[in-house]
Amino acid sequence: MFYTDGMMQYPVRVERPDPLFARALQQAIGGVEGEIRVAMQYFFQACGARGNPKFRDMLMNTAAEELSHIEMLATAVALNLEGAPLSLKEDIAADPVAGAVLGGMNLKNLLSAGLSAMPVDSDGVPFDMSHIYASGNIAADMTANIAAESTGRTLAVRLYEMTGDPGMKDMLSFLIARDTMHQNQWMAALEELGGMEGVFPIPNSFPQSAENQDFSYVFLGFQSDGSEPPPGRWSQGKSMDGKGEFTSRPMTPLGQEPVLAPAPPGSGAQSEQM
Repeated sequence: MFYTDGMMQYPVRVERPDPLFARALQQAIGGVEGEIRVAMQYFFQACGARGNPKFRDMLMNTAAEELSHIEMLATAVALNLEGAPLSLKEDIAADPVAGAVLGGMNLKNLLSAGLSAMPVDSDGVPFDMSHIYASGNIAADMTANIAAESTGRTLAVRLYEMTGDPGMKDMLSFLIARDTMHQNQWMAALEELGGMEGVFPIPNSFPQSAENQDFSYVFLGFQSDGSEPPPGRWSQGKSMDGKGEFTSRPMTPLGQEPVLAPAPPGSGAQSEQM
């Protein structure tokens, strides 16, 4: 069950409306790095979480917070669109806001939403949920969440550098701080689950004795001349999960050239394929 009290999580103010920045903010709402993505990702992870209920509780609380961030950003988009022209016939030479319409404002915000935010990215493409990762494996989900918050924080930093509006910088500094917390929160969850050596490889329920252990910790090089791949931490020393030693070697073919059966009659193939 969800509740709302009508108040935003953090103040949102715009001193100088900027329709072009409103378009940029749409990426933080409906882009693949945006708040709709993480809100739905954490929500569905919570709904399917098994085991210790504290992980479900953590996920659901954070999903609720991300809904608050959508509200903040949607409000910011609407405030940045206030004063935007309702007609493209207005004198754009005399009105810099009108000029922004032809210079980059997303017309969907005007034509489809009446100068309001939408569940779309900065190009007006609707978020289609294809980037929601809820695997049912708590460690895999935490790992995916670190990546989601990392790209989200990167986007928020870019938006922060893009605007000179003090109100927008203040709001974004809060969102950046929350991304910092969420990155650390998911890493802390992985630590509680056992850390590198307890969590990885995911899923840790599968016996490694059943995998081809000749390839478990070897970095394979695919240089055309057959030379050794450049060395790195990933090719020498103890593996990150503590269960093996990294090595490296050039890869040579171990299989055969693929040979498929002739195409069956009626399959639409050429007669030479049958």
